[in-house]
Amino acid sequence: MPVKFKAITTKNGKAYFHNFPGLCKGCGLCIEKCPVDTIGWSEHLGVYGTPTVEPGHGQDCIACMMCQLVCPDCAILIEKINTKKKD
Repeated sequence: MPVKFKAITTKNGKAYFHNFPGLCKGCGLCIEKCPVDTIGWSEHLGVYGTPTVEPGHGQDCIACMMCQLVCPDCAILIEKINTKKKD
């Protein structure tokens, strides 16, 4: 069965958190490096049958993108939410 690379997207704090379970191996590096402890284990299983991650377990995401930077499998994409008002 082919691996699907569809993202699970969650709006949290200052970002849209896109997680790709088809790429996540459940190493937990993003959990360790998150400065606000928002990332935790989810019930979704990744490519190796291990739990993937999701935001919403601590403070709101500050969109620092540290999780995206440390992910060895490019399984996380952070999309900052533009909060500036348009004139």
